[in-house]
Amino acid sequence: MTGRGTRLAADGGLAGHVPVLLSQVMAFLAPRPGETVIDGTFGAGGYSRALLEAGADVLAIDRDPNAISRGAGLVASAGGRLRLVEGRFGDLDAIAADVGYEKVDGVVVDIGVSSMQLDEAERGFSFMRDGPLDMRMEQAGPSAADVVNSMDGRDLARILAILGEERKAGLIVRAIERARAEKKLSRTLELASLVERAIGRKPGDPIHPATRTFQALRIFVNRELDELGRALGAAERILREGGRLVVVAFHSLEDRIVKRFLAERSRETPTASRHRPSEILAPPTFKLLHRSAVTPSAEESERNPRARSARLRAAVRTGAPARGEPADLGLPFLPELPRG
Repeated sequence: MTGRGTRLAADGGLAGHVPVLLSQVMAFLAPRPGETVIDGTFGAGGYSRALLEAGADVLAIDRDPNAISRGAGLVASAGGRLRLVEGRFGDLDAIAADVGYEKVDGVVVDIGVSSMQLDEAERGFSFMRDGPLDMRMEQAGPSAADVVNSMDGRDLARILAILGEERKAGLIVRAIERARAEKKLSRTLELASLVERAIGRKPGDPIHPATRTFQALRIFVNRELDELGRALGAAERILREGGRLVVVAFHSLEDRIVKRFLAERSRETPTASRHRPSEILAPPTFKLLHRSAVTPSAEESERNPRARSARLRAAVRTGAPARGEPADLGLPFLPELPRG
């Protein structure tokens, strides 16, 4: 995540780009020369660049083809120490195996939409400027327009209420249903204006009324919470003993999932068995590096408003065998995506 007014650097990243909580991320990862770290959300390459400067080899992953093409310069300048792969971070262990890594020394994941995606009007992630109602990170499959124009009203309200934590989801959906009965919604500002008219805006409120609606649609279109759950299990499998996991989340739903996963994996847990149901304990697979979430300083939040909601959690891998798929992480049950 970064602020506005940035420009592309010669290596394809952002000139002056400093990712959220960079110093804390690097302190918890503690990379050493020759170690291998997975950057599960390459974005503008901020974490990858810092890891390379620390001497680590980096496997970077991003599902956005634009991020992959922009990272070509950094790959070229890294002298073979950076591999950049298009894919989902939920598959990070399989991607690592495909390029020859049996285990790695660190994994960092920065959840959510990147600043570059928000700043590209044609991607449709933001209501700050007009663009197509898209929001697809992979630029394929059903778009946000497909969701708002074809999703059953009850399902759409559930999406806004759960993923956007929008208390006025019913009012918004009824307004959407009335509008789409006349013509399909296709533009970001069109939807943002509709939401503002439906639920109003308090004078002086700095948060746009459509913020939660756009958040919910983006998370749903990209199945971000499902991918996060998969990524946590994948990190557990690919990290060697002593390897470190760092996750930066930007809203409560994401942070709750990470917190629940690390709490469950950092303690002994009974494992079901027909023969000894109460005697088998699975040893902890992680040890917490910080008991609570790490948040940005007031200075960083002032410098970069997009950092204000960031929450970092970190843990180190023990030598216990991976437990397989994560236990109940509180992932909400949501309808299937419509056909695009």
